[in-house]
Amino acid sequence: MGFQTEFNSVCKFKSEQELYELLEYGRCKMVKSGFRVYPTGQMVIAYTPLNEAIAIVKISASIAEINFQGEEVTAVEMELVRKLTEEEAKVQTALAYEMFFAGQDKLNTQD
Repeated sequence: MGFQTEFNSVCKFKSEQELYELLEYGRCKMVKSGFRVYPTGQMVIAYTPLNEAIAIVKISASIAEINFQGEEVTAVEMELVRKLTEEEAKVQTALAYEMFFAGQDKLNTQD
């Protein structure tokens, strides 16, 4: 049991519903598997499930716990700071793919 630190300033949504809530209401709660540390007050880039940059969000709460099924999970609450412009989204998406997402693809193909 240990904490994984989310130090890359990346917040990737796995659920379209969570992303919809963020964009529609300006706040949302995301649940991630495992214990993770999201520093409260930190601003990060939010990505769609298709790895496209979409917004800047501020982490308002991060709670790591063991749920009723015995799984380690982290609930992250965030507030929308602003949506990215089209140009900002293109640049952030390209950078994130090179820095984060492309490496995950390589790791998955070596299994």
